[in-house]
Amino acid sequence: FIQRTEWTLQLMTQRALDAESKVEKLKQEIFILQGELETSKMENENLRAGQTTDLGAVKHNIDFALQNLHTIITGANWSIRQLTSGVESLSLVAEVLKSTGKISEVEAEKE
Repeated sequence: FIQRTEWTLQLMTQRALDAESKVEKLKQEIFILQGELETSKMENENLRAGQTTDLGAVKHNIDFALQNLHTIITGANWSIRQLTSGVESLSLVAEVLKSTGKISEVEAEKE
């Protein structure tokens, strides 16, 4: 039982680490997209100021940034759900180990 619990704990820890890694990658992607968004904003301001810029390219950049941002948000939500699930599982494992320790103490007192 203890080996299975330890295995489950290791599995949950690995899932949490994987989710944290995914979150870091998503943060990097968000940073890149924020840069692209700023570029698009500057192009938009230039258009409003009367400077010539390809409106189709601006629209394409904005659409591309929005599409990627949506993908990142979806991935981040998934990672957060994974982390939450991992935390709940680790809490359950901790409670099982705590109960096992109490049982062992009671048995030791009986002896």
